[in-house]
Formats: sequence, C-alpha cells, structure tokens
Amino acid sequence: MRRGRPRNSTPPLRAKARRAPHLRRKSLTLTVLCAVMVVYTLLPLAWLAINATKSQQNLFDSFGLWFKGFGFFSNIGDTFSYQHDIFGRWLLNTLMYVVVGAGGATLLATLAGYGLAKFDFAGKKAVFAVVIGAVAVPATALAVPTFLMFSKMGLTDTPWAIIIPSLISPFGLYLMWTFSSEAVPAEIMESARMDGAGEFRTFFSVSLPLLAPGIVTVLLFNVVTTWNNYFLPLIMLKNQNWYPLTLGLSTWNDQAHTAGGEVVFNLVITGSLITIIPLIAAFLLLQRYWQSGLSAGSVKG
Repeated sequence: MRRGRPRNSTPPLRAKARRAPHLRRKSLTLTVLCAVMVVYTLLPLAWLAINATKSQQNLFDSFGLWFKGFGFFSNIGDTFSYQHDIFGRWLLNTLMYVVVGAGGATLLATLAGYGLAKFDFAGKKAVFAVVIGAVAVPATALAVPTFLMFSKMGLTDTPWAIIIPSLISPFGLYLMWTFSSEAVPAEIMESARMDGAGEFRTFFSVSLPLLAPGIVTVLLFNVVTTWNNYFLPLIMLKNQNWYPLTLGLSTWNDQAHTAGGEVVFNLVITGSLITIIPLIAAFLLLQRYWQSGLSAGSVKG
C-alpha cells in the first residue's frame, strides 16, 4: 500500500520557504550587530591613522576624526631621527625579541605538544595537570618572582631577561597538544614506521606538514604576546638601548608629564601606527592558516 503525504501536510520546500523570511530577519540583525562591532573595533585604528598625519599643533586644534594638514612623512622622519635614532633601535630590539622569543616558544610548544600527544610515558597525567595549571596563571603574577630570580642570576637589564621568559608558552603547548592528537592520525605514523622511517624523519616529513595550521596559529599568538609585552620589560630593563617599542613609546609619552620634558605626542602617535603595521601584515598574510587552525582547535579541543 502506497503511503502518500496527508492532504493538509506542508511540503518540505513550502515549509522552508515560509521559514526563509524569519531567517532573513535574523541574518539582518546579525549583520547590523557585526557592522556595529566592526565600526567600534576600527574606530581607534582610524583615529590613530588620521592623527598620525597631523603636526603637534594640529593635534590640539582639530577634530580627532578629521584631517588638518598632512605631515605624515615628516612625522615618520622625525620619529626615526628623534633622540639619536633610538626608535630604529627599539624596532630592532622588538624584532629580536619576537624572532628569538616567539619563534623559540613556538618550536618548543610544537615539539612538546607533539610528543605528549603521540607518545605514552609514565607521569603523562601529571604533566597534563601542570600544563593546565600553568595556563591558568597570568603572566603578570609571575613577573616579580621572575625578576627576583633573574636579579640573583645577573640577567636583569639584558636581552635575556625578555627572551628567556618569552620561550615559555603553556597555552601554545596545550593548543599544539590538542591539535596534534587529531591532526596526525596514528595510521599514517605506523605506515611511515613500516616503511623504515625513524621518529625524527616521521616528524619532519609526515607530521610537520599536517601540523602547519596549528603551528601558524600558535606562532601568531606568541608574536602578538611578545610584540605587545610591556610589564616584563618595564621591571627588567633600565638601559633604554634594550627597550622594545612598547616601553620606548611609553617613555616618550611620559616625558610630557615631567618638568621640562619635551611634548612629542605626534611622534608617539606616529610610532604607535608604525608599531602595529607588522602585526596587521602578519595576520593578513597568514589568515588562511590561522583561521583553519582556530576552527580545527575549536572542534577538537
């Protein structure tokens, strides 16, 4: 006996068509909310870009979100030449801290996360508890104990006081641990071993390409954290020649509040704009990798 659809029942397509306007209304609401969030997020960046084109006098004589004059290139020249070209030195210091610190932290997190995900050993659960506990501890809470330890070792006021703490990334380790457990199937590793590949060759030839999205995501997190690091250099460094950009620009901003200090807000704003350009470029160039890494981590985590 053929069972047909009841006469008064609603065809699936017709029902979907009736639900479509409701879905469009929800999408319109989300679109408006997203537009508001985009404007709210980009407004400080627009203010920074507009005011980087103004002279010191025009900063106080004009509306903050509109142009007056165009001294952008002269501001860039003054920023790099002010105080015997020290801004370039701060830029190189920041690049060194990022390359060595963030790059080293990503390498260590990748190796440790892969090892913890793919190999069993005694005390693995204890290591997992330590990593989770380290993720929960804020970095600022460890700054003072780190300073006291480095002071006894004679490493304060040196680049090592910034690089060594930057090499430790519990969140990056946890992310790579989670990502490695699912991104590299055990069957592929077994096939490589049956073909005669050792563990190092299996890691570099087979596993590393599969871990690329997770590695890029962890690298970007570490780069942003190291690039924006302010509190640790503030308590570790005294010599301005080792300052990163964050601490150097803060020093320029603070000298306006000291007796006889020169006011250089236009240079602070221009330097801040120059500081964020590398981060924006890194996110745009690597967005294909870190977006896939984040989405994979959200499903597998």
